[in-house]
Amino acid sequence: MSEATLQKTAAAAAKPGPARSAAAKAKPQDEVAAPKVRPFGKKVLVDLFRGLASMLRAQINTADALKYYSHGLPNKPMVDALTQIREDIAKGMNVHEAFRRTGRFSDMVVGLIQAGADAGQLHHAFQSLGARLKSDLHFTKQLRKATLTPAAIIAVLFGAFIASQVKIVPQVEKMLLGVGGKPDGLTAISFKVSHFTQNVWPFAVAGIIATGITIWRSAHVRNIILGFAMARWRLLRLLIMSLRQMTFLATIKLLHSNGINLAKSIRVSANSVKGTPFYEELRTAADKYEHSGVPLSTAFAKYTSVDSQVTHMLSIGEKSASLDTQLSMLVEMYEEDAENHMATFSAAVGFLVLVIAVFLIAAVFIGTFLPIFLMGPKMMQAR
Repeated sequence: MSEATLQKTAAAAAKPGPARSAAAKAKPQDEVAAPKVRPFGKKVLVDLFRGLASMLRAQINTADALKYYSHGLPNKPMVDALTQIREDIAKGMNVHEAFRRTGRFSDMVVGLIQAGADAGQLHHAFQSLGARLKSDLHFTKQLRKATLTPAAIIAVLFGAFIASQVKIVPQVEKMLLGVGGKPDGLTAISFKVSHFTQNVWPFAVAGIIATGITIWRSAHVRNIILGFAMARWRLLRLLIMSLRQMTFLATIKLLHSNGINLAKSIRVSANSVKGTPFYEELRTAADKYEHSGVPLSTAFAKYTSVDSQVTHMLSIGEKSASLDTQLSMLVEMYEEDAENHMATFSAAVGFLVLVIAVFLIAAVFIGTFLPIFLMGPKMMQAR
């Protein structure tokens, strides 16, 4: 075969044929169509880590513990993930890498599993994770209960107000005008409110729905609104700051006490408050602490917006070599503060909802029944 023929053959082989072109085009489509893996919820993880910790304490090896826990489990995604982890561990992969490979566990979880495995205390790592996630779940439920239930009550009452102004009040007005009655005083004001509501309620409802969707979909908008509310309402600021500082301090304590170096512990803990101003602040503080040689308390004081109490206790921990103790004390302190602020916040929101509910119920009653009471004598005279 001549050299020219060989060159033509090689070029033809290198040139993508119809099958190769179709495969090349189909690959990106398959990647796009692949379902996105979601991390497991906190409640599921609490049960998982508690179960694994109890089995490891009973001297059951990790692979068998994963096998026993997944047996008969109704959560199929969890079963698949645990099966994959067990198979990877059987192939010689590290435990934390097997957990990371599933894409179902956060960096904080993987980091603590790595620390526990390196220290030979994997059962303690799982137990700590279960306790930490249970605490987070508790405060998340309390916050939702304090906000979602009042929001639902207000939405129902607001809908009742619109229905009364759009459906009932016009019928009352039509009935009064039909007998020759002329609205005056509070009756005229009630009918004007009804006319205004009939004209604007579709736009108002559409605006509320659009605003709700925007807040739900955009973290930037949520942060702007939350920041504005925190600047205007001191109680809300104290509550949010307590929850955020409790979250990342607990994560730092959890990782550092299990063998992760302090700079990495801070970076990983930043993921627990991702989407908040603390995220970038903590990463900057970790970089300054690691590369500039500044004390940890100084890095927190200069590059983060934590409370002065945090930097003070960290300074004590550095000087007395009791950083883990001081972190534990800070976590307990902020947990107590968060509980107290949550109770006060729930009471304040409950009172606010009561005031709004009374106002809306009064508006419905006045708009619907007051015209009938006031125009009743005129209707009788007209007959």
